[in-house]
Amino acid sequence: MKIINILNIRSYQYLCVTIIALASLSCAKQLELVSEENITDATFWKTANDFKLAANRLYQGLDRFGFEDTESDIAFNFPNSVSNSTLTVSETSTTWNNSYNFIRACNNIIEKAAASSDNSIKRYVAEAKFFRAWYYWKLLRLYGGVPLITTVLNTEDPDLFTSRSSQVATADFILKDLDEAQNDLPVRSDLSNPDIGRITKGAALSLRARVALYQGTWEKFRGGADAGKYLDIAIASSNVVISGGTYALYTGSGAQSYRYLFIEAGDDSQECIFDRRYARNILGHDMPYQYDGSGYNPTKKLADMYLDTTGLPITNPGSVFRGYATMTSEFEKRDPRMTMTMIIPGTLTNRVFFSVTKIANYPDKPQRNFNTGYILYKYMSEDPVANNSGQMGDASLFDFDKHLIRYAEVLLIYAEAVFEKNESISDADLNLSINVIRDRAGMPYLTNAFAATHGLDMRTEIRRERTIELALEGFRYDDLRRWKTAETELAQDIKGIKIKGSAWQSYPLYSDAVYQNRTDADGFLITETNRTFNANRNYLQPLPTREVAFYTTNGFELQQNPGW
Repeated sequence: MKIINILNIRSYQYLCVTIIALASLSCAKQLELVSEENITDATFWKTANDFKLAANRLYQGLDRFGFEDTESDIAFNFPNSVSNSTLTVSETSTTWNNSYNFIRACNNIIEKAAASSDNSIKRYVAEAKFFRAWYYWKLLRLYGGVPLITTVLNTEDPDLFTSRSSQVATADFILKDLDEAQNDLPVRSDLSNPDIGRITKGAALSLRARVALYQGTWEKFRGGADAGKYLDIAIASSNVVISGGTYALYTGSGAQSYRYLFIEAGDDSQECIFDRRYARNILGHDMPYQYDGSGYNPTKKLADMYLDTTGLPITNPGSVFRGYATMTSEFEKRDPRMTMTMIIPGTLTNRVFFSVTKIANYPDKPQRNFNTGYILYKYMSEDPVANNSGQMGDASLFDFDKHLIRYAEVLLIYAEAVFEKNESISDADLNLSINVIRDRAGMPYLTNAFAATHGLDMRTEIRRERTIELALEGFRYDDLRRWKTAETELAQDIKGIKIKGSAWQSYPLYSDAVYQNRTDADGFLITETNRTFNANRNYLQPLPTREVAFYTTNGFELQQNPGW
């Protein structure tokens, strides 16, 4: 059972030299406290444990469970300004502010370590470099190039008005931090309580591969000169993780391992490279409640991407796809990950408030908007205590972790980077990467001969595999933008199940005339229409106007992103 260490030293204010260490790591279920009145720079930075406590605070900003893929085309809960191109310029940004606050904390650790000759602190300096890269990555993926701050600034420091670096320079800085960090980080197998869950060499290499793939494909599909350099880094970094033998896909729940990976059974498995960790009654969450029913709905776009059991797209003439005539037919003879990601209608499942006695699961009538008719199964806990705890009442009882980096992503990075670098991929490299994932899913291998025989495009199949394996984990928005396909994909209507011409037409929820009239020419539910994507501006989000104004009023310029 996971347990959490929490340290609270003193509150941290932006641009002030103070320290907070509030951590959600693994291990002993205890609260470690230091008197707030006695903490100063002169008394704190003495031992390796001091640096460890300071590093603990960096874990607090890690991504929590959310609805990230609703910003794309494969999930929906209500119209989203990011995915439908109605995003407007805002005064402030939580991502911007939080990232720079944590970057400042990283810089403080790195600076204080420079004055120490204690080699035992190198690990925590490496953690600080990893987190500095992590938080700059959070900025790069939304804004492109940003000001690169590498020192602890005060209110009079002219570097407060550091100019924006280019996206290339920002990516290079991130990759350099990660390369330096991995040299002084332990491998996963060297961790023991109370350090399980801390940053490892594998996490640094995996994040390095992720950032390099992002930047390499961003460059490639915009005619950039440096695409090959970044793709080489992605290949090399992911290959080190793969060949190291430290990680493997979770297979501990047999044929249902993919689904159980994302709830309690998958915690601390060999697939976990980097997690946001939770512990019951200390730091929990309530996401099964939030995701249930019409909270986080898969879309028709996602449903149609799952191959049939022979490995063919459902639109292929040779497919064994069963069509949409019944409520369950489209789920038959499909990639098993489909029914581990979304529920087959009518299946008896453990559902919140019904966790002991399973109930037949059908779509709920949406209270705010049209849902898609597809119900999320991924992240649905079977824990009877947690499921019966009461929405928002004892939310801390849900304690399964959020996987931030997992081994399957590294395999997918390797396959895509190899293909994009060479415009081809060998069967040997497919067997090293994508086919390992297909083995767990019980799906036929992807080979060059199979693709050629059935007229499949290898790039499309590699991207398909990535999308369905990482579905509802928050990758799709970044993928569409780096591939430069968002202008096509995000401008399409969000659709759901087939109502007209199927058994759904007589289902009480969809027999309503409002639903009957909100279908396309083929009878599929239209959940959101009139979507657009402005390719001249929406590939990057706008910088917060308060930050731009802060520069301007002090005689400097913080250049806004194009079109904003």
